[in-house]
Amino acid sequence: MRRILVLIIIGAVVMFAIWYVWRVSQEISSASVSALLPRETIFVAHLPDFKRTRGQWHHSDIYLLYREPAVQDFLHRPLAKLPEKDAASETLGELEQLDPKNVFFALTSMDNNSPKFVGGFRFRGTSDDAERVIGKWRSKFSDKNPRAKREKLQYEHHEIEMIAATPFSLATTYDRPWFFAATDLTELKAMLDRADGRVKTSKETLQADESYRAAAAHMPSTYAASFYLQPKTFSERIAALRAVVQSPGGSNQRTLLEEVRSICGTTRFENGKINDLLFVGMPKLEPDSKLSRSSLTLGTKDTCFYLSMLLNVGQKIDTINQAVGIGGKVIKSFQAFSDSGITTEDWQAAFGPELGSLADWPPSTQWPSLLLTLPVMDVNKAGKIVDVLTHADEESTWTETEKDGVRYFSLQSPASLIAITPTIALSSRILVAGLNPVSVEEAVRRSAGTSSELSDSKTYKAAERLVPNPTNFFAYVDTALLYSRLDAALRPILLMAAVFTPAVTDYVDPGKLPEPEVITRHLSPIVSSQTYDRDGYVAESVGPLTLDQSIIGLAILSGAGAAAGQRVSRGGLTGPGPSRTGTPQPNLNPSPTPDLAPTP
Repeated sequence: MRRILVLIIIGAVVMFAIWYVWRVSQEISSASVSALLPRETIFVAHLPDFKRTRGQWHHSDIYLLYREPAVQDFLHRPLAKLPEKDAASETLGELEQLDPKNVFFALTSMDNNSPKFVGGFRFRGTSDDAERVIGKWRSKFSDKNPRAKREKLQYEHHEIEMIAATPFSLATTYDRPWFFAATDLTELKAMLDRADGRVKTSKETLQADESYRAAAAHMPSTYAASFYLQPKTFSERIAALRAVVQSPGGSNQRTLLEEVRSICGTTRFENGKINDLLFVGMPKLEPDSKLSRSSLTLGTKDTCFYLSMLLNVGQKIDTINQAVGIGGKVIKSFQAFSDSGITTEDWQAAFGPELGSLADWPPSTQWPSLLLTLPVMDVNKAGKIVDVLTHADEESTWTETEKDGVRYFSLQSPASLIAITPTIALSSRILVAGLNPVSVEEAVRRSAGTSSELSDSKTYKAAERLVPNPTNFFAYVDTALLYSRLDAALRPILLMAAVFTPAVTDYVDPGKLPEPEVITRHLSPIVSSQTYDRDGYVAESVGPLTLDQSIIGLAILSGAGAAAGQRVSRGGLTGPGPSRTGTPQPNLNPSPTPDLAPTP
């Protein structure tokens, strides 16, 4: 009996020891990244779970679109020209072996214009398992920098490996289950002290910073990736520069960046869609106006883009009039307001602060019609402003007509490939500006209603519910409608370009452009809203791609298209004829391309 009791006690002690080790391990592995970083950290990016994020990405709408066989076939040629695809795939595969969690990368300081970076992640397995992968990366770096100096140092119970390749240095170490790296040895040691609990006060960590805590309070509890930016360092430099170059009697007004306390954002996946949340901690800029989206009544079943935002143009008149070295008709128009005695107060009395914009693209037209709107508060003062605007440029001649109490101003543009007739309509309720008088007149007629085909559509209503009710900004893009119209307008042009510029087929095969139905079945609307919440602006965007991602993607594609166009032009092929190899350019049938989609 006594022997059994001893065995029970020994077993309990062993179980307690196992539990204690596991508990300590969990406390270390789940340590908040913000607790590892210094309070003055300028920027940090965080990826909580690499494997989970990659799995969610592979189930997203945009990735499923990419994996469509017809899309893969069309993208074979441009993807084949991407450099180092195999190296990237190999690195991702090696990274997956470590099952990294809490991956982070941070800029901790910029003292003396010398940025200091730190990073790390939690890995699965032993330090030896991690070293088999990380050591391979380290060796690749050394091979590319044969003059790099390597040495090993001891700090506390850690072994630190230093690689110095002037002016760059990298210090790495393990603190199982963590791997840490830094471009400065002192920064790495300080991070180890915080990870091992040798720092007795948490007030010196990023976790204790008021700006960080306020920004983090607006973020969701789970996300695929996040970032935090503390712009204080940059705003202080701007303030110092302004103090140096500013004249003694100059204004001491702070720049917009100096008003920003913090910027924080997250990205997450929900039901195949991507959700971006962005917080900017700063004082409220607008008066106590609230977005009404009154211009929504102008929408139709063919509206592919709608935007409404608080932007009091009148507040910008004085600033624009004082601009130095800026030309153009816009500045000329604002200068005309000043010359005519139109003040900020006049503009604010004439128009409401809400700017609206719509793009309608009926299937019968080749290009969309774009509209801009402003609510009219005082039709007489608004009429005076429009009169000044239409007479600001002596070289332009506007014609004025009136119909059903609405004044129309039209300007005939010079002959061009796309004929436009800029038109402004002014009623007692709304100002509408567009590129042709027909679309403007129809918009004025619809503005008298209380609802529209757009606001009543199931697609719009479902998208609107995905984001909070906006107070400052709202945008809606029907990506499926937009793509189907773009396909109808640009497909013939692309096919014609391949005939007259055969070098185009070096990059894409227009004959393999997927049918629009293949693309649109993976596309849902992009919707974005912005509100002011307590201490800053919160912007949220949802869609197959978010609004910000779409804008960045268009900029990249435009740059890539311009570069490709220059290469084609340098090739000297400006008409139909043989290819560079002297053979005709038939439609090729290459083998399917492997999975080359960018993977988080």
